[in-house]
Amino acid sequence: MAPMASMAHQALLTHSVAILARRAATALAAVLVLGAAAAPAAYADSPSASPKKLPNGLYGSKDPQYDGVWRQSLALLAQDTVGVRPAASAVNWLAGQQCADGSFTAFRAEPGKPCDAKTRRDTNPTAAAVQALAALGGHGDAVKKAVSWLKSVQNDDGGWSSMAGSASDANSTSVVIGALVAAGEKPQSVTSKKGKTPYDGLLTFQLGCAAKGDGRGAFTFQLKGAAPNADATAAAATGARGKGFVVEPAGNGADTPVKPLSCKDGDKKAGADDPAQAAEGGDGYLVAQLDKNGQHLLSAMPGAEAQPDVGNTADAVVALAAGAHGAAAAKPLKWLEKNSADWAKQSGPAAYAQLVLVAHATGTDPRSFGGTDLVSALNATGPEPAAAAKKDTEDADDSQDGGGLGVVWVIGIGLAIGAGIGFLLSSRKKSRL
Repeated sequence: MAPMASMAHQALLTHSVAILARRAATALAAVLVLGAAAAPAAYADSPSASPKKLPNGLYGSKDPQYDGVWRQSLALLAQDTVGVRPAASAVNWLAGQQCADGSFTAFRAEPGKPCDAKTRRDTNPTAAAVQALAALGGHGDAVKKAVSWLKSVQNDDGGWSSMAGSASDANSTSVVIGALVAAGEKPQSVTSKKGKTPYDGLLTFQLGCAAKGDGRGAFTFQLKGAAPNADATAAAATGARGKGFVVEPAGNGADTPVKPLSCKDGDKKAGADDPAQAAEGGDGYLVAQLDKNGQHLLSAMPGAEAQPDVGNTADAVVALAAGAHGAAAAKPLKWLEKNSADWAKQSGPAAYAQLVLVAHATGTDPRSFGGTDLVSALNATGPEPAAAAKKDTEDADDSQDGGGLGVVWVIGIGLAIGAGIGFLLSSRKKSRL
């Protein structure tokens, strides 16, 4: 394989596994089959052996090998946004997954065993855990250590990759920005050794006025000049505004018109000049895709027809809500309310959590989301909350099975190879699971 092709193939696999870590752990085998020949060394082995028995306090009944920390973090965050106080066992499990240096990996089967050089530290679960622990409070030291580790692996361009030492990507950079903000940091003040900020790094992935077709304003996952990526665009449009997983509703019927990236004749600039402009450009791309596809985004398995991507659509709604684009968010929100129930039931805690966060961002009632009580459903996938509404605990009593619904994951794997970049979309993901 030629050097350029090998690098592109590696970028494809890296992106696929990063999305899997958030969305669909059980599909990892398929991705490895597709890309094993160029698998990065960091992904040569499993994060930690699959447990014979699921740990006490963990949300979900499926194998946590690739998404344990991620799904736990989203579940705890979602509960916090609706005033549910999680079980101490659930919070303790998450806190206990941290390595001594502050980092997290996808899952540690033996948290009592110190992390060593073979432990695959990952910025994505680390940043997710920071957002959850910061929101819950009482874990200031753990949050501080995790943020210090994230800063220590910042790339020279200002961004982050999932695995330290790899090229930055839009998704990882966005989730770390959310963690920095949650921890009380100012992303614009977090600079690399070469003086680049996280926003500097993030904006390099935006396709600007030279983009072909309808890609103007979109973000690529990693390689400059690569194909537009809806997953990366939704993440970046949120991160560029300094937002994390929890986006507060604009309120009062706020509706700011979306302003797509505008270009003058002959303008070939790479993208927007500042994060706010970049976010607007990303939103403009998302709205165009949503309008074209019937108010949902698409993913497809190789050789198969494109299918609705519920998780990625949810990400897009949050991105639009972050920009106070009420009218633009309302249409795909209605689609989610009508079409997300089966996906969430099949996918488990992180899917329910993601929809709770969508409801929170849009000011929608999560206890009546298209006829589904998302809060009760989420609570039922883990240990009984320490404090919750009476109805939530009563509903959970009947459905509690130790942490999940036990339904086999249904995942849509979409590979778009353009300038060597591919993307894996959720079934959402990220897992976003």
